[in-house]
Amino acid sequence: MPMLNGHVDTVGVDGMPDAFTPRVEGDRLLGRGACDMLGGVAGMVVAAEYAVTHGVPAALALVSDEEDRSLGSEAVIAALPSLGLRPTLCLVGEPTWLAPAASLRGYAVADVTFTGRASHTSLAGEGVNALTHLAAVVMAAEEYAVGVRDRGGELLASVATAGRAPFTVPDRAELTIERRTVPREGLDVISSDVEQILARVRGSYPDLDADIAVRITRPPWRLQSQGPARDFAERLEAELVAAGTGPHTAFDAPYWMEAALWEAAGIPSLVCGPAGGGLHAVDEWVDLGQLRAYTTALAATLAATASAI
Repeated sequence: MPMLNGHVDTVGVDGMPDAFTPRVEGDRLLGRGACDMLGGVAGMVVAAEYAVTHGVPAALALVSDEEDRSLGSEAVIAALPSLGLRPTLCLVGEPTWLAPAASLRGYAVADVTFTGRASHTSLAGEGVNALTHLAAVVMAAEEYAVGVRDRGGELLASVATAGRAPFTVPDRAELTIERRTVPREGLDVISSDVEQILARVRGSYPDLDADIAVRITRPPWRLQSQGPARDFAERLEAELVAAGTGPHTAFDAPYWMEAALWEAAGIPSLVCGPAGGGLHAVDEWVDLGQLRAYTTALAATLAATASAI
């Protein structure tokens, strides 16, 4: 039984009046979540309904929290045995402009806490400035990231806090470092990277005191070279071409999606869905032409996959 997975949560709506009131302009449907990824969800719901009414088994996993920690998909995957469900594959209908994803980068987030010593700023030499150490690590991280990018990954500092009030040398600072990983890298790579960055800084600041706490890690993913997910992807592409779109070229996505969780649970996965523009922006929209073609092609693929078993 194929599993069709999509998330129904969205990012925030700042700057978007009536964000959840859909508007149609030509062949675009605008509104928060239209592209990421309620358009794909709608297509999967309609295709699944068509499939089951024609005797073709299919399951839907419409989850929340994908835009944060993926608690929804994790809960569904954990519940599959008790539900008596054994999916043969999982299609994640995230926006890909109808092209199949060949791979996804994973990610990891670490928090670095710097401990210094407070003093009056008129006697700064008596203190240890945790903010100075944080700033040095940010600069070292930028230099270190060049090599990471050369290997296809990414590393950057994204959030920084320090200090309590003027006239006091900061005795505490916190820095968040993000790492995008590629399929050949392990989940522990961020700890090694941050340790190497800190080692570089200690050469200039031997009094640096820093603790690393890894907040979350998610594995990278690659579409299997053969098997049910690959077969489904190829059939879906053929049906999309028959529906008047494509051909589409597989691409390596620089971001992460929940296909990695399903794959890690032993369920072969693929990623393909309709898109448009303005993801996470105030002018988000989905291409209705892509959505129609996707729905038609997915329904046909489900029927063809069932008849081939």
